Amino acid sequence: MGHKFVITGGAGFIGSNLAEALAGENDVVIIDDLSTGKAENISSMDVRFIEGSITDPSLLRAAFEGADCVFHQAAIPSVQRSIEDPIRTGRVNIEGTLNVLVAARDAGVKRVVYASSSSVYGDTPELPKSEDMCPSPKSPYAVAKLAGEAYCAVFNELYGMRTIALRYFNVYGSRQDPGSDYAAVIPRFVSALLRDEPPVIYGDGEQTRDFTYVKDVVSANILASRCDAIGVFNAAGGMRISVNRLAELIGENLGKNVRPVYTDPRPGDVRDSLADIKRAKEMGYAPKFTIEEGLRETVRWFSAKMG
Repeated sequence: MGHKFVITGGAGFIGSNLAEALAGENDVVIIDDLSTGKAENISSMDVRFIEGSITDPSLLRAAFEGADCVFHQAAIPSVQRSIEDPIRTGRVNIEGTLNVLVAARDAGVKRVVYASSSSVYGDTPELPKSEDMCPSPKSPYAVAKLAGEAYCAVFNELYGMRTIALRYFNVYGSRQDPGSDYAAVIPRFVSALLRDEPPVIYGDGEQTRDFTYVKDVVSANILASRCDAIGVFNAAGGMRISVNRLAELIGENLGKNVRPVYTDPRPGDVRDSLADIKRAKEMGYAPKFTIEEGLRETVRWFSAKMG
């Protein structure tokens, strides 16, 4: 079999899509405590599943033995949840990331690809967001992701571990959970409209986002595992769209008339987001899905899932 890859958080939304792309031709090991991931996401895949947490260093060291690359996806993935419980977010997202890096070092893993976030940029008005901008995190979640990037850089300098941090921009697609109180906007809109309920928009809906289809993020991770580059890279679609227009597009895909309900903006949310993806293109990354194409696939998946 090809390479051994370990995916922390591999039963989650992005992790399970990455596992699906790597399984079969490679030895894929998934570590997940199922706090937000779901066993059903990987039940049909040829992978080895270890139920456990990145807060358990001994579990990590054993699982990482012989790995060619660790994809570190595990996290508490929510700005809002981090505002409500910053201690737990720090314990998992900061301390857990440090555990992953130490275990990878001790196991002789040469490559770690870390899932960071566009939230590290904060709400600075300059667009597009480029990797050399000064970060300005506005939530405990964003602070934790930035700390993980700094740890990755230090482990590269001190221990020769080649690390890449991918700053994800508003990832969406199949297996994203619409039922959580912290669900992202696209699965929330799709599931509401499938139930003939109005989508809820926080703020005036004119805020913009750079949405990235999950298959493009998977491609960025695989490229990052194969290239010689180190450092921080944006993983994004490179285009932005307003939340109001997003709701309209989802309605068009479902043949539904959209009448959103507007409510107060959420603390910690940024107004506008758009990525500069020139640096990622240098390692071969090129998003293949427009927002229209990605939404078509996403709506089709949720429609089949929700009946």
